[in-house]
Amino acid sequence: MNNRSKSLLYAAIIGLIIVAIFLGFLSSLTNPVSWILIAVLLLIPVFYKKLANSEQVEWKESYSVGIASLDNDHKKLISLLNQFNTAYDYAMSEDYERQALDELIRYTKYHFDREEQLLEQFNYPDLAAHKAQHQKMIEQVNSFMDLYNEKGHDALNEISEFLSNWLINHINGTDKAYSQLLIDNNVK
Repeated sequence: MNNRSKSLLYAAIIGLIIVAIFLGFLSSLTNPVSWILIAVLLLIPVFYKKLANSEQVEWKESYSVGIASLDNDHKKLISLLNQFNTAYDYAMSEDYERQALDELIRYTKYHFDREEQLLEQFNYPDLAAHKAQHQKMIEQVNSFMDLYNEKGHDALNEISEFLSNWLINHINGTDKAYSQLLIDNNVK
């Protein structure tokens, strides 16, 4: 069941609870069932929020590469990834999905260029391999864009899973490998 269907189900449940509360109060203001249903009604948003945010990627300090500017880029990438995932999860309009994906791809390319320039400036010994990983990821995303253009919304699940896994693995893997070089050169 997608999040859009879940939202409609929650709305229907809330509507039924409200009707039951009013019907209970019609019999008596001291009706305990109505008061219990009010408590349930107040708890529904808490449960909904926990379930709805379970697919969001959250920044953890363990992802830090020790360079504030690059960490901020990574945080923005995670935020854009979450926006894209929300567009997918809630089956937003095609324009919104495309805009979220385009913005994520555009910022990813910007970040890759910025990161590669820094690594080149400080003669990072594994720069060629790092650039190759970036290029491979961009090629994969471009192929996903072709798939999206062909299949539409149905292609987004594969894109979402790939990007979520790739981003975290890349930050925790190859991006951490250059950290010490940049820290030693006082890059902020």
